Amino acid sequence: MADDAEKTEEPTQKKIDDAKKEGNVPRSQDASGFLTLAVAVGATFGLMGFIHDRLDKLYIYYHSMMGTELTKTVVFDIGFNSLKELLFMIIPLASIVALSGIIAGALQFGFNFTLKPIEPKLSKMDPIKGFGKLFSMKKLVEGIKITAKVAVIFGTAFYFLLEFTKELSTVINFSLIMQLEWLRDKVIILVAVMLALLFILGIIDLLIVRYQYFKDLMMSKQEIKDEYKNMEGDPQVKARIKRVQMEMAQKRMMQDIPSADVIITNPTHYSVAIRYDKTKENAPRIVAKGVDHLALKIREIGRENLIQIVENPPLARELYKSCDIDTTIPDTLYKAVAEVLAFVYQAKNKKL
Repeated sequence: MADDAEKTEEPTQKKIDDAKKEGNVPRSQDASGFLTLAVAVGATFGLMGFIHDRLDKLYIYYHSMMGTELTKTVVFDIGFNSLKELLFMIIPLASIVALSGIIAGALQFGFNFTLKPIEPKLSKMDPIKGFGKLFSMKKLVEGIKITAKVAVIFGTAFYFLLEFTKELSTVINFSLIMQLEWLRDKVIILVAVMLALLFILGIIDLLIVRYQYFKDLMMSKQEIKDEYKNMEGDPQVKARIKRVQMEMAQKRMMQDIPSADVIITNPTHYSVAIRYDKTKENAPRIVAKGVDHLALKIREIGRENLIQIVENPPLARELYKSCDIDTTIPDTLYKAVAEVLAFVYQAKNKKL
């Protein structure tokens, strides 16, 4: 029993799916943050021309308003046009960044829309549990991770900024244009270094998060047994299994129809296909049976394979009710079936 209680087994797909429904997914904030920041930087550079055009337009508008008396209407127009141009510049960038955040999450665990995490629960309001979570080992590890990441990022940024300051004594003698170009180059270098560092931290965090996620979902042998029993008892699962079994049995039955010697029918409802191989069987065997649509399908396959179809409503109904597929006919029906087979064999010049 002690061994069963130990969580030594990998989580089942059902356990993972149930966790996703509850909003419990392996989400790495660092990986998402890196992708979002990288897209934001790329979008900013990509939209630089567009932003420049909007700023030019705004500058021309301001210049045209010089000397105009500042009435309430004029102030409103200036505020409205300024806000409009600002939104034109911000909305494309914000939309791209927001979309990148959604994609970053989807790349980690797929699209998983659920309202479970924000559903009101009384257990979430328990101050004792909340206090316990605040000082849990998981929170301690998260705190150490955040402190280490901040130290690495700020330490790296400080190192490069310190190196850049060593060039200031030379840069101060440059022209204004060259100074701006120097500043631009250093900003690009710093951004590239920060992105590379965040990429490495994101990969490490993603691996840690996924490892911890699947470790937390580990199951004991007893849990797997209980889950399997519950699934077996689920009416929907049972119905699905039964449906699949029926489909497979029906498919096999249809494949066996061409081997039949005769199909006995009630013209409107029943069809029963019978095979008799004296070298292998002691009695005729039912290879297929069906009613209504399935009966029509059996007759259709029989005609395609040139199998004799005999109309005998009483015998067809009795065979359908008293015989299962792939079983021999009962002794009580042997004489009636033998007469039908004799007629078929005589028509084919065979001997019973």
